[in-house]
Amino acid sequence: MTVDYKSTLNLPETAFAMKADLAKREPNWVKDWQENKLYQKIRQARAGRPQFILHDGPPYANGNIHIGHSVNKILKDIIIKSKTLA
Repeated sequence: MTVDYKSTLNLPETAFAMKADLAKREPNWVKDWQENKLYQKIRQARAGRPQFILHDGPPYANGNIHIGHSVNKILKDIIIKSKTLA
């Protein structure tokens, strides 16, 4: 006997594709960023502000990779991006 649980689930309906297809989509994003000189605009917006440097040591220097390494890199990425956008 099989039970159909689909009617018991409250799942949202979305227009998002099931597959991100980043290998196909990302080159278009990069091309757009280059054509619009996004990096230069970010640098220009930051001109005259104090420089922020976040020193980052070598990865996995003290043993095998673990979830803490990911958390470390993600938090550093958030800090750098928030400083860039501030």
